[in-house]
Amino acid sequence: MEQTATMEKMETTEQERKTFGGFGLRKELLKALDDRGFNEPTPVQESVLGQDNLNADLIVRARTGSGKTLAFLLPLMSDDNLDPSRPGVVVISPTRELALQISREAAWVSRGINCPCTSLVGGMDMSSQIRDLRKGVAFVIGTPGRILDHVRRGTLCMDSVHTVVLDEGDHMLDMGFRDELEGILDAASGRKRTWLFSATMPPSVRALSRKYLSDPRMISLVDEGAQHEDINHTVYTTPKNRQMDGLVNVLLWENSTKGLVFCHTRAETIEVANRLTQERFSSCCLHGDMSQRERNHALSMFVSGRVSHLVATNVASRGLDIPEVEHVFQFGLPSDAETFIHRSGRTGRAGNEGRDILVLTMAEAYKLKGMLRNTNISLNWLPVPDSQAIRARQRARYEEKIFSVCSDGLCDTGEWAESLLERSDPVQLVTNLLRIAEKSIRSGYSLKADMEREREREQSSASRRTKSVPERGGKRPMGRRNRGTLVRLAVKDAADWNAGKVLRTVCSALDVSSGDVAEIILGKDKVMVELLPKALEKYNRNPESLSGSALSRIASSGRRRQEPKRDPARTRTA
Repeated sequence: MEQTATMEKMETTEQERKTFGGFGLRKELLKALDDRGFNEPTPVQESVLGQDNLNADLIVRARTGSGKTLAFLLPLMSDDNLDPSRPGVVVISPTRELALQISREAAWVSRGINCPCTSLVGGMDMSSQIRDLRKGVAFVIGTPGRILDHVRRGTLCMDSVHTVVLDEGDHMLDMGFRDELEGILDAASGRKRTWLFSATMPPSVRALSRKYLSDPRMISLVDEGAQHEDINHTVYTTPKNRQMDGLVNVLLWENSTKGLVFCHTRAETIEVANRLTQERFSSCCLHGDMSQRERNHALSMFVSGRVSHLVATNVASRGLDIPEVEHVFQFGLPSDAETFIHRSGRTGRAGNEGRDILVLTMAEAYKLKGMLRNTNISLNWLPVPDSQAIRARQRARYEEKIFSVCSDGLCDTGEWAESLLERSDPVQLVTNLLRIAEKSIRSGYSLKADMEREREREQSSASRRTKSVPERGGKRPMGRRNRGTLVRLAVKDAADWNAGKVLRTVCSALDVSSGDVAEIILGKDKVMVELLPKALEKYNRNPESLSGSALSRIASSGRRRQEPKRDPARTRTA
């Protein structure tokens, strides 16, 4: 009997754990969850809430879109000893958008309890933030730079802070916030627990955790290289010199009504957004040079559906929870596998299916295969749709629209139709109407011939490379060398850069020698460097090291270092 009762009790507990009611949360929080329609916790929420000691330091590995925000808000807000007059919890996020998103989540979760929260992010009024802090808050949510600014001003007192949450820890370190994070953690010396949420655990994150976390408990819900089951990945290869035309064709083919388009640089987002507007797509851009007001407006336009495509840099690839994104379009090769995964994770969220589309040249497609070689991600490989195929698909969509409109019983133009039929041959009448309609049907660009020529050149080149490989024991042909990977530098005024300046700056940014840079290509509007394996590995680990701001900072630094000698034969003008 006792064994049966014990088993029944265990089964009841297990059933309760499948709902939020089994974790001892405050009834006000449970009501807020119920009002929002949240009944069952996600795996990361269940793992955190199910910990037997929530006062310990935690490291939680979980991907974006997994419900991390509620995983730390719910247990922290269930603390009966929350002091609404003094900051007890500090949540640090990498971007303004993510911090404001967490603040919105905190607002509705805490609606029934006395738990005032404030947002401390850059680009927003400092005086209103100071007023909030003076009135008294229990939760502080913000970005590293602005939080540390308040700490140094003395407007944020850290003496009462008992918990620090580092959200998207890997991303914050990638963005160069290590000094700010250490400054905040040092100021919160009396904290009792530190929770670190991070999708990956690169060396920089491990070093930070060793320094500031004490015997942390590890929760990992990340299967390295696992494919998101709700996302279908497709790669469209496009001619090298017609990538923008290829993107237009893919957008027409996919017919997305809500899509994120990811680009590499801020300048590229502006260029792509302008081109899409010219092609009659409704679009706007989002990048780091925009003011907070401009960024909020762009996000609002996209979320509300007033524009169908948001063209963004990686600032939007992490943390932002934009509902019902049908497609993610990655324009150009992602810098690494993590960037690929975080970008694609913007679709297929909350159990919905999503489509991740990459528009790449053939060379970029080969590199992507190598980048994802050690993952379980499955890719569909297709040539970019040609104008004839797009026209046929657009016509089919138009026919479907015609039949669906006329079959709903609301067609009130019957008399007009009868009048037209009396005065014209039916076939000629329909022909004339379709000719008028076809003027508004876009079919994109003819790319098939260019793709075939490029494929033939690639096959011919591959054949020559195969013939030139020496037999075993033979010597490599004179004048040939191992080639590296070309990377375009995000410099504003390419004309101001010479080979020596480029080499010195790149070597300093990546901490490599001049022998790790194979070639420098100087153009009127671009600067490119060919990185050999060691330099490429360092760049892939931290793409921000060659960002425009990083390069400008190094180039303009006061340190006088002897410029590496440059072989003129390894520098050429584009």
